[in-house]
Amino acid sequence: MKLFHSINDFHSTKKTILTLGTFDGVHIGHKKILERITQNTENGQYESLVLTFFPHPRMVLQEKSEIKLLNTIQEKSKLLEATGIENLVIHPFNESFSRLTAEEFVHSILVDQFHIHKIIIGHDHRFGRNRTANIDNLIAFGAEYGFEVEQISAQEIQDVSVSSTKIRKALQEGNMALANEYLGYTYFLTGDVVKGKQLGRTIGFPTANIQIEEDYKLIPKNGVYVVKTVVDQKEVFGMMNIGFNPTVNGQKQTIEVNLFDFDADIYGQKLEISLLKYLREEQKFGSVDLLKEQLNLDKQTALEFISKS
Repeated sequence: MKLFHSINDFHSTKKTILTLGTFDGVHIGHKKILERITQNTENGQYESLVLTFFPHPRMVLQEKSEIKLLNTIQEKSKLLEATGIENLVIHPFNESFSRLTAEEFVHSILVDQFHIHKIIIGHDHRFGRNRTANIDNLIAFGAEYGFEVEQISAQEIQDVSVSSTKIRKALQEGNMALANEYLGYTYFLTGDVVKGKQLGRTIGFPTANIQIEEDYKLIPKNGVYVVKTVVDQKEVFGMMNIGFNPTVNGQKQTIEVNLFDFDADIYGQKLEISLLKYLREEQKFGSVDLLKEQLNLDKQTALEFISKS
């Protein structure tokens, strides 16, 4: 997949079949559209293209928006590449771009820059200044400028009636089963392993502290999770705590992973942690010994879940 960081950077000798949107999560609803794009470009006559934006438009247009995203921009790129899309354009979204009228957007970007042959979009897509243009306007532009418009109808995707908003809500409630079902993959966090207080090591549960650089990434509900990751091309299971470590009066949220049957030094490595199941809420225990007792129970529950998966 070729990656472009601006609309103006994209050049091709072929006409394109494209879609556009924020694609946060690259979930099973998005994949219906992406599959149609790749099916339409299988013969090599046209190139497939996804246009997406960063920052998320709500971060720019809503002054007090505190939206958290399902993917970092790197995670989204990886997920989109896995769908077989040939070209990804991540365009900087700002206020001046948001003021483009629908006709300016279609003429200067879709037609002049992307040499569009066909656009494939969801049934509820809106675009242009203040999102005033809809599918009917797009069909009219297609007739005027000579490109096709294919709409994924509500009926076609009713069996995957999902949205990024529903997935965010499920993650904030610790409902990993629902979130992962809607995503079509296991939700994951990507971060560097950094040194922590190393309390876990003293009670038999050494942890890798995961530091996520991107403050816009959605961190699921505080609590204990069953997780898996890959280290040196080997799959490793474990459990993870997201929270404040109230038993030892922690002051800031941390993400700590205890990997089972694992003792390699992984400081400085970047790990991708997949969240398989939410086990329980974070608790404050009366002593470190009681915490250790609970961690042993958590590990048994996690191992039972892993053995049945």
